[in-house]
Amino acid sequence: MNHGSVAVAIVSSQVMLVQASRSHNQDDRSLDVHVYTPFGDGVFIASDVPARIPSSDVLSNITDDCRTPAIGMLQVSAKALNQFMQLSDRAQKRHEKLWTAWKR
Repeated sequence: MNHGSVAVAIVSSQVMLVQASRSHNQDDRSLDVHVYTPFGDGVFIASDVPARIPSSDVLSNITDDCRTPAIGMLQVSAKALNQFMQLSDRAQKRHEKLWTAWKR
């Protein structure tokens, strides 16, 4: 991931939007990122604390242009938002299956 690249990733067991805080190469096992949580209408709000995540936790790169309407905010296209929502729904269903299996 290049500095400023945006991706959908698992952070603390939740699907989040992340932005690379520095450039990383393919051999890096972890990524330094800024974490963004959904706010509404394709807008995401930055977390105060940067994170280091395993590179294997990146689910998908967002290749569309992202806008920054204000400091600490990130706005993505409808296509990127749809991609985020699909991955988030898939992760939620997987967690529900695990929970159901564990309760039996």
